[in-house]
Amino acid sequence: MEVTQVLLNAQSIDGTVRKNAEESLKQFQEQNLPGFLLSLSGELANEEKPVETRKLAGLILKNALDAKEEHRKFELVQRWLSLDGNAKSQIKASLLTTLSSIVSDARSTASQAIAKVAGIELPQKQWPELIGSLLSNVNQQPAHAKQATLETLGYLCEEVPPNVIDQDQVNKILTAVVQGMSASEVNTDVRLAATRALYNAIGFAQANFINDMERDYLMRVVCEATLSPESRIRQAAFECLVSISSTYYEKLAAYIPDIFNITVKAVREDEEPVALQAIEFWSSICDEEIDILEEFGVDFTGDSDITCFYFIKQALPALVPMLLETLLKQEEDQDQDEGAWNIAMAGGTCLGLVARTVGDDIVPFVVPFIEENIQKPDWRQREAATYAFGSILEGPSPEKLIPLVNVALNFMLSALTKDPSSHVKDTTAWALGRIFEFLHGSAVGSTVITQENCQQLVTVLLQSMNDTPNVAEKACGALYFLAQGYEEVGPSSPLTPFFQEIVQSLLTVTHREDAGESRLRTAAYETLNEVVRCSTDDTAPLVLQLVPVIMMELHNTLEGQNLSSDGREKQSELQGLLCGCLQVIIQKLGSSEPTKYVLMQFADQVMGLFLRVFACRSATVHEEAMLAIGALAYATGADFAKYMPEFYRYLEMGLQNFEEYQVCAVTVGVVGDICRALEEKIVPYCDGIMTQLLKNLSSNQLNRSVKPPIFSCFGDIALAVGEYFEKYLMWAMSALQRAAELSTHVAGDDELTEYTNSLRNGILEAYSGIFQGFKSSAKTQLLIPYAPHILQFLDGIYMEKDMDDVVMKTAIGVLGDLADTLGSHAGSLIQQSLSSKDFLNECLSSEDLMIKESAEWAKLAISRAISV
Repeated sequence: MEVTQVLLNAQSIDGTVRKNAEESLKQFQEQNLPGFLLSLSGELANEEKPVETRKLAGLILKNALDAKEEHRKFELVQRWLSLDGNAKSQIKASLLTTLSSIVSDARSTASQAIAKVAGIELPQKQWPELIGSLLSNVNQQPAHAKQATLETLGYLCEEVPPNVIDQDQVNKILTAVVQGMSASEVNTDVRLAATRALYNAIGFAQANFINDMERDYLMRVVCEATLSPESRIRQAAFECLVSISSTYYEKLAAYIPDIFNITVKAVREDEEPVALQAIEFWSSICDEEIDILEEFGVDFTGDSDITCFYFIKQALPALVPMLLETLLKQEEDQDQDEGAWNIAMAGGTCLGLVARTVGDDIVPFVVPFIEENIQKPDWRQREAATYAFGSILEGPSPEKLIPLVNVALNFMLSALTKDPSSHVKDTTAWALGRIFEFLHGSAVGSTVITQENCQQLVTVLLQSMNDTPNVAEKACGALYFLAQGYEEVGPSSPLTPFFQEIVQSLLTVTHREDAGESRLRTAAYETLNEVVRCSTDDTAPLVLQLVPVIMMELHNTLEGQNLSSDGREKQSELQGLLCGCLQVIIQKLGSSEPTKYVLMQFADQVMGLFLRVFACRSATVHEEAMLAIGALAYATGADFAKYMPEFYRYLEMGLQNFEEYQVCAVTVGVVGDICRALEEKIVPYCDGIMTQLLKNLSSNQLNRSVKPPIFSCFGDIALAVGEYFEKYLMWAMSALQRAAELSTHVAGDDELTEYTNSLRNGILEAYSGIFQGFKSSAKTQLLIPYAPHILQFLDGIYMEKDMDDVVMKTAIGVLGDLADTLGSHAGSLIQQSLSSKDFLNECLSSEDLMIKESAEWAKLAISRAISV
């Protein structure tokens, strides 16, 4: 098979030729994988071949080694590892040769492929000579090969975990990279590749950053690179500084003054991509200090292992003026472009982080800038002043901010309606939203909104909803937070008199011709949902009137026939928004008896609409319609049974949707809602549901985040069906035991700890549901054999000392359930258990009221079980 021709054909503009070529490649791969990969690596390494076939060959080779989905990646890794050793050696040799090719695309593709192979082999202690041969390349080759080798080292650091490479090799890699970065390196491409490689290698340099001399040297080289004549090198060097700031925050004190000077110079004088990274450095320092201060509180205990160096606080007098200057560098069309990011936006974002880091201290540095610019004739100055004001509203205390807001509010309302600049209006509406978000509501003592100005606020916001899409979208956002602040105000809300008008205006916005721009339609529905969610009893009749209106809108989306794929996507998005709106309305009206009674008159029609939405078969709609059905089931209670025969197949489809795992997770949650609604009426559907849930648990294709809710769902089912759960008990318990064993003795990063805790919580909720479900039945003895394992699991998680409050509450509850359901059978086991007593005492003295209450109940249940 002449692979060059096939690779050329695979890029043909003629669809048939292209399709045939892709088919031949697929067959070749399936019939003879080693031959296929060898011919690809041969093509990539062959200088005689055309650039486009070499590049495609390398790309196909790289994709044969890695995939985004975990299970597919695992298969590809196993497939490579089981490949014939000779073939692998030849492929790797071809890849290494390609690094000195004169064609840059071939070199770059080879770099990535080498790193992918290294990512598979180095952790298995294979290809030990790789790093050595790359390092010898760096020292002697022509410049283009040196550049490719440094690029490879960079990719390699990205693919391989730090613990796989020993310190001696790390030192050699860093030496090679730093040499390539130094100002004495004449070739720009080499210097750029080295700087980018350092960025990926920063996580490997732990030992080097502890050593003062090595750290000084590394920092000096990076800071020198920020002054390179080539802007891409300056940008890459600042990216290294950003990464260093978050990885080695506690080692930075000595360098901050110098870094400050070079960032100021870059922000004021350099090209935008460089300036953005220079601002990002300070944003990153803010993130670190915010985390430290949140975790350890403001008053440090002397022995905490992380200290806050207050870099931002010390830099305030110079840092804030620099950031305020950036706000004047807006771009004309930034409000219309959703993905816009420029110096002014980066500066404002950083200013907001500074405000969260230092609180009240920022205010005196910003107020003069606002006063000076807010009334200037140039829109840039007015917009910058408004942006500065909006940026500092989170962080400082209400006491410090409310007097300022009281002075500014009328001015802002008038700017929102009268300012000639759309930019200024956009930012003003955003800033108002921030005022309502942070300085209005039951949590804030005094409020900026009074009976007097409430009407004016609403009037201005509703008027702004007729403005251009970007301004209208921000006005919706402001109204969202205004409504949210009145969430818990008793029987009547200050917004009640305007409720009808607000709802009508929002619905009008959703029908605007241009509602597709600037996320306007979505924002209007989100705001409508929040206004409904936070509404009070006195507007319930108006919420009821909304039901047929939204139903009609949803009905209209189902009428559109023969849509283009773009039309289908828009239809599906609109259905999602309308289902979301109905969900909120159902939850609101279902929460009190009088309105629930009226709502039920619509139940059949609403359910009919949801089923028709499912029939349109689009994933996004599935999710929103599924959530809305969960709300309907909760409101309808046992009567929901009548919808099950028709709904069940969609429920099953949702549970089988591994690809879009969020849909699967949502469906699992809805099974729980339906169990609570139907109780024993769910029995006829349990075989199908339990079979599918057990299948999902054993699949390695389903995203792991869906597994904890599946376990909780076992508990919901057991609680609903009681002793009928007996037929699934053995299967459910063995799945729970396997998961319980996996969820103890886990050492890992924060993300893993968080997942482990959610897994434990799911397992515990299952045990709790099963024990409570069997409690009043004659079959509790079936649970006795499982008790020792459950107590062992509780011991295990108690001993590991890394459970969060949620798990703690569920765990102590399970201990109580065990004693409550098994009585004397559990008593002696609990007395023998290693840590039950300590765990109980710890929970009894917890500051968390929920934990304390659960523990008191458990204590009672245990003492009853022991005294029997």
